[in-house]
Amino acid sequence: MFFVDTLEFEGLGNRSYLAGGPKAAVVVDPPRDVDQVIATAARRGVRIAYVAETHVHNDYVTGGLELARLTGARYLVPADANVSFSRTPVGDGDMAEVDEHLMLRAIATPGHTPHHTSYALEEDGRAVAVFTGGSLLIGSVGRPDLVDPRLTEHLARAQHASVHRLAATLDDEVPVLPTHGFGSFCSSSQAEGDATTIGDERANNDAFTLDVDTFVKRVLAGLDDVPAYYTHMGPVNAAGPAPVDLTPPEPADAAQIAERLAAGEWVVDLRNRVAFADGHVAGSVNFEGTGRPATYLAWLIPWGRPVTLLGDTPERIADAQRELTRVGIDRPAAAATGDPATWVRAGERLASFPRARFADLADAHERGEDVVVLDVRRDSEVANGFIEGSVHIPLHELHGRVGEVPDGTVWVHCAGGMRAAIAASLLDAIGRKVVAVDNGFEAAADAGLSVTRPPAGE
Repeated sequence: MFFVDTLEFEGLGNRSYLAGGPKAAVVVDPPRDVDQVIATAARRGVRIAYVAETHVHNDYVTGGLELARLTGARYLVPADANVSFSRTPVGDGDMAEVDEHLMLRAIATPGHTPHHTSYALEEDGRAVAVFTGGSLLIGSVGRPDLVDPRLTEHLARAQHASVHRLAATLDDEVPVLPTHGFGSFCSSSQAEGDATTIGDERANNDAFTLDVDTFVKRVLAGLDDVPAYYTHMGPVNAAGPAPVDLTPPEPADAAQIAERLAAGEWVVDLRNRVAFADGHVAGSVNFEGTGRPATYLAWLIPWGRPVTLLGDTPERIADAQRELTRVGIDRPAAAATGDPATWVRAGERLASFPRARFADLADAHERGEDVVVLDVRRDSEVANGFIEGSVHIPLHELHGRVGEVPDGTVWVHCAGGMRAAIAASLLDAIGRKVVAVDNGFEAAADAGLSVTRPPAGE
């Protein structure tokens, strides 16, 4: 009998897999922090015999090289991937015996990257699962534009051919187990549902229901913004990532926090946005630990800038530290926990700013107040509707475009509140007067604000 365990990483929207038999297993697309993978294998009582990468990842730092080193596993990497470390290169059709009666078969599936490879798990010659990485996803495919803009259309066409090859090779009941598609920006669109099969995808995925030209046109038209830190992930993975150090950061007192801020370093408050708005260290920025702190912090911060973490508990710091290692922010410069009042020097006060709902913004308009409405959603979201007269600067561009925000009190909104809180903290840190709108965007029209929407059918 075989098993497949799913390791889910919600912050990055990715999954990894441990699959095998009674004695041995393979790990597919492991995370940077490999300790949890090793613990999962230990609970199963299996030896990790292989570590398999579907591709050189662009959205996170892999733990594959380190996991193979620690366990003695053979490290399977697509043969055409340009990497600078020792590995076992795999090509289309190559087989690896994971355990008795259990084989792993490589299937070339270029598209997400030129060298992308999927792996079919076969029990006694019958496929029982396929690990599709960034190729065939749930209701979607991996985006083809992360390698080289000149290759994007070519890779989109290859992606279409690859998923058809998977369907021609595998039976309809075979479970499809992708790495991306659960919130990852590596997906061309996001997953609907939690599980799928070859047959489900054959019936519902655009890659099967559309001809290649229509499919490519739709994929290219739907590509969204690429997080800035992706630029660094591929080179790190190709070079071979260093082991991670998850020991607690150096403690920081109020004087050290002030010194780090004065030096231009980033001080990141991981508390929820309500607590941050009520009282925070002036100059600090808010990335909620329960949101997607790694994605948005890595997207916004000048790469390589030291980070000090502030949190309500040591556990919050540890969780964020673990997640940040997955995107290449390896060691926080320092950290502090406990009462926020202890994070400022004697005689100093915590800063704060108000939170509001769209109804409050409508009331401000009714009173004739001169307010600036800043929309920090992505372009694709704004295309579906926006508040008339609002200024649009996507959150990931705000740090470099703050000079474009008009004078006055800035009411910041996004689709739900989390990104607005980040944006409000960035503006507050440079001395702007802000109000964070903590409300779903659908409430804007209900509050009486004028919302411009595209004509039906567009």
